[in-house]
Amino acid sequence: MEKKQLIGALEAALFVSGEPVALARLEKILDLTATELAELVEMLREKLEHDDASGLQLIRHARSLALATKGTYASLMEQMTKATLQETLSRAALEVLAIIAYRSPIARSDIEAIRGVNCNFTLRNLLLRDLIERIGNPEDSRGYLYQPTFKFLQSLGISSIEALPDFETLKDDERLLRLIEQEKAVAQSEPSADADADASTRSPSA
Repeated sequence: MEKKQLIGALEAALFVSGEPVALARLEKILDLTATELAELVEMLREKLEHDDASGLQLIRHARSLALATKGTYASLMEQMTKATLQETLSRAALEVLAIIAYRSPIARSDIEAIRGVNCNFTLRNLLLRDLIERIGNPEDSRGYLYQPTFKFLQSLGISSIEALPDFETLKDDERLLRLIEQEKAVAQSEPSADADADASTRSPSA
């Protein structure tokens, strides 16, 4: 691909992810060396910074990249965030929240294996509502695990996750464990580039 296309591909990859992406993963997805990616990152940063018609900026923290809104639109984003928090939870959000509650700590890939659809948008909304939180993944330094928050427990009026109905039974449900392992095996057998391209075609509102 030409550099303009690569810049677009980098921007698209960060947008689809919805969360920080490790530089190492981007190098693999875009088939670039560390030096080539660094050049591309700088070009995208300048493009967004000098484009008054764009509301996005590129953020780099440690060895990861993410897209974020520009400070210029902070008040507008605050209004949108408040509106999102005031909305009732959708069926998709309730499903994801239930999975996290019963299977936490759980990776996004495992949540999507159970539901069969991309969950970026839903996870983002639940994080905004402070019903779930992200923690480091000891098995993958580039990824996160999700778990319920104290606010989630308060909302349900329970003292601990173990107080959820049928918690012990559903926590270790063998059917879910087999489903997750099957989906992981399928994902590992597919080329990473194809997997990411496939993710971009999934519904972001799931």
